[in-house]
Amino acid sequence: MSNVEIEVKFRVEDGEALKEKLSQLGFRCVTPRTFERNLLYDTPDRRLRNEQAILRIRKYGDRWVLTHKCLPPGNDPQGRHKHRIETETEVADGEALGTVFTLLGYQPAFTYEKWRTEYADATGHCVLDETPIGFFAELEGSEEWIDTMVSRLGLDPSAVMTLSYGRLFDQWRESTGSRVSDLTFDAIPSR
Repeated sequence: MSNVEIEVKFRVEDGEALKEKLSQLGFRCVTPRTFERNLLYDTPDRRLRNEQAILRIRKYGDRWVLTHKCLPPGNDPQGRHKHRIETETEVADGEALGTVFTLLGYQPAFTYEKWRTEYADATGHCVLDETPIGFFAELEGSEEWIDTMVSRLGLDPSAVMTLSYGRLFDQWRESTGSRVSDLTFDAIPSR
C-alpha cells in the first residue's frame, strides 16, 4: 500500500523526560523497544540514492518489511517537513528477497540499526530511535499535527530536521573522520 509519509526528526537529549512528556500529552506506547536492522539496496551507480529514493528490507523484531520510498511530484526540498511516497508490505523471508534483488542487479548499499520504541496519540506517531550515533525521535503525521507537537513538546523549531539516517550518518562521519561504512552497533561501539 502506498501513502505519503510526512515526518520530521529531532535529537533527544533526555529520553526519560521525552517519554514522560509524551505520556502527559496523551501518547501511548504501541510498540515497546524493539531492535531494527535495515538494509538498503541500490544499483552499482547509486541511482536510487541520487534520486533520493530507497529500496529497503527491514527486520523489525521478528517481522520482515519491504519498503520503497521516493519523492512526490512537486516536492519542496527546502520545506520544513519531509514528504515521501512510501510503499511497504510485510514479507515472509527478507533474506530470500535480498537474494532476488541481488540477482536483479541491485546490491546491498547501506546498513543501519536502531532500537525503536513507538508511541501514538489519536492522530500521529512519535518514534524514539536509539542509534549508534545518538538518540533521535521522529514525529509522523499531518504537517499541522507535526507543527503542533513541536510546539507542545517545547522544541526549538530550528532543531527539527528532515534528514534521513543515511544523511545523518554522512554528517557524523564527516565530523568525526570515521571511515566506517555502516551505521551499526558493531561498527560504532557505544560512546
